[in-house]
Amino acid sequence: MPRLPARELPPPPPPAHLREWLDEGVVRADRARFLADLSRRSLGLGRLLSLWCVAGAFALGWTLAGLAVTAFAAGGGLGGIACSAAGAAVLVYAGLCLARGARQERRVRRLLCAWVLAGHDPEADARLRAPARSAVWLTASLALGGFGLWLAFASASGARPGTDTYGEVAYFTGFGMILWITALLGLAKATAYHRWTHTPAPPTPSAQPAESSLAGV
Repeated sequence: MPRLPARELPPPPPPAHLREWLDEGVVRADRARFLADLSRRSLGLGRLLSLWCVAGAFALGWTLAGLAVTAFAAGGGLGGIACSAAGAAVLVYAGLCLARGARQERRVRRLLCAWVLAGHDPEADARLRAPARSAVWLTASLALGGFGLWLAFASASGARPGTDTYGEVAYFTGFGMILWITALLGLAKATAYHRWTHTPAPPTPSAQPAESSLAGV
């Protein structure tokens, strides 16, 4: 079957009273295909790279803000104003991208839960656990968080009076905190997905809320 366009989310499952009139094989095939697509969107490599790109935008905005402080301290008023404006624009854009990504993630999660409750296919449901992708998210996030913490604490503890300025210490500490927060978001994402796919569902799926655990795995 053809894959969905990169930016188009799968449709929600048909209501239960309509599924009774549809071909069971077609519904099962659609369910398996849509769940695989939604799982990739939720915990795929592209999602991880998107998170890191947003973190890179925050880091760029923080860098421009640091350059603005340096320019103002050196008496470069025009350069400081230009860097301030550019830094503010980049930070606002990064914040908008983060909010848009969070809204997209909520839509994907709702669709995942809805399609899980639309049927039962042990083979398709088992593939949702995605241990390799979960391991990639956990490993990459741990490495990024470790480096971010080291950068933040090393810049503060290793600062020497007369050699390192307060601006330099604040810049590297803030840069490390951006990396650390990004890593925390990645760890929380991977952990939540792992718990969702490994928590057994109640015996009455019809009574489950939209944010239910993975049924039948």
